[in-house]
Amino acid sequence: MQPPEPVVLVRGRVSLEPWRADHDAELLEAAQDDDVWRWMPVPRPATSQEIARLRETHVGLPWAVVVDGVAAGSTSYLDVDLPVEGLEIGWTWYRRDLWATDVNPTCKLLLMTHAFEDLGAQRVTLKTDSRNQRSRAAVLRLGCQYDGTLRHHRIRADGSVRDSAYFSLLASEWPAAKAALEARLP
Repeated sequence: MQPPEPVVLVRGRVSLEPWRADHDAELLEAAQDDDVWRWMPVPRPATSQEIARLRETHVGLPWAVVVDGVAAGSTSYLDVDLPVEGLEIGWTWYRRDLWATDVNPTCKLLLMTHAFEDLGAQRVTLKTDSRNQRSRAAVLRLGCQYDGTLRHHRIRADGSVRDSAYFSLLASEWPAAKAALEARLP
């Protein structure tokens, strides 16, 4: 597997652009909904300094999710494990008006295609707060398999302890998952 590098990925009205400082103002505006941040491990960024700090301290390879020319969320590659040939897709959030639209399946199609077909990944992992039923259902619709729950995994932004539900997709499962994703999209 090749290590991921910042690249632009595009399909239709959605582009994933390496998160740069010039995305910060639009991302700060997109982030101003507490429900968007309910399950994130950090509080909602409320200032330009806080959104810049998220970008600057991000552990992984973050993208700005640009929809119809406007930065409207973010997603990332994380936990790249070259010997195992795997990586995680995570830290994903979008403006609420983009929930249950073509945006999430498009982003995941772009990220998984790049991971499996360009980088040579053998496994893509996704995880979410075990109580986040909306995200859990979305991950299953992507064709991922539920792997289990890591109990007492991390601290939520409110200080409570989170259990994380883990899901994965293997390279051998990718062709069928890709076909199903493409069938869902315009």
